[in-house]
Amino acid sequence: ELEVDAPNPEGTATEEEELPVAYALEQNYPNPFNPETAIRFALPQAGQVTLTIYDVSGRKVSTLVAGTMVAGTHTVVWDGRNMAGQRVASGMYLYKIDAGTFTATRKMVLLK
Repeated sequence: ELEVDAPNPEGTATEEEELPVAYALEQNYPNPFNPETAIRFALPQAGQVTLTIYDVSGRKVSTLVAGTMVAGTHTVVWDGRNMAGQRVASGMYLYKIDAGTFTATRKMVLLK
């Protein structure tokens, strides 16, 4: 058993201390969701990040992240509301991340 003040041995770093080695956009959870869902993504280095929600027609519904973020694993919660603060309809939505040269899009379903 490790002592609390003992240095961290090789290979036992916690998730918070390990920086991701690559960009990643994970599947939201829960999915389908109501009323909210969590979106996790990984950044191997700090930089500009945009995380945007779109409807299936490609119209922007909400921007969850727009700015500089530190390297690491991040979780953002979407409450199923649009930019005006109104609840959106049931259906499929897309979420897209742009971070450096990395871009990824995934689908999620809001059920009411």
